[in-house]
Amino acid sequence: MLETPSIPHYSRAVRRAVYDSDNVTGADNQQERLAELRGWVIGFVDGEGCFSISFLRQRRGSESGDGTGFQVFHEFVVTQGERSIDALHDLRGYFGVGQVVVNRRYDDHREHLYRYVVRRREDLLETIIPFFEQHPLRTAKRHDFAKFAECVELVAGGHHRTRLGLLEIVRIVETMNRRKPRPELVRILRDHTPDVRDSG
Repeated sequence: MLETPSIPHYSRAVRRAVYDSDNVTGADNQQERLAELRGWVIGFVDGEGCFSISFLRQRRGSESGDGTGFQVFHEFVVTQGERSIDALHDLRGYFGVGQVVVNRRYDDHREHLYRYVVRRREDLLETIIPFFEQHPLRTAKRHDFAKFAECVELVAGGHHRTRLGLLEIVRIVETMNRRKPRPELVRILRDHTPDVRDSG
């Protein structure tokens, strides 16, 4: 059974590229063009993308805290140098969510970095996560994506607002992105894991 293209949220430029080209002669050609676009997105994200969960400790009495003293931030990011910024705008046009932002550099690098960023939870849950669940990444990054999606679902369900829920998210994040040292995770575990002496 042929997959039915579902791209109502794609930008006009992407729809034009798929449907209005002089080379498009029928549904088969449109399917091929959609498959090419999907393949480009998957390869681009496999090489340059990142699915990230981070934590921000809140000051005591802060009204923006989530009940545990921490806020949980989730973002999907693809980074490129200034000369390749058009690729990020193409990605933004493909998904129809997120934004392209500059990360200015004033060191010895010759160009600023730009990032395509999706942070809004609804955009992650309704667009980004379903896309990569339906069209899996091809590198080990797919494992990080699966853990990222699990964390976003937990946050959407309000689990980050409880001590045990926050710990569950922390333990997942500790295994993501090549298991880099994450000192803030150690602090969270230390501050929110009950002392075993209290349970006896």
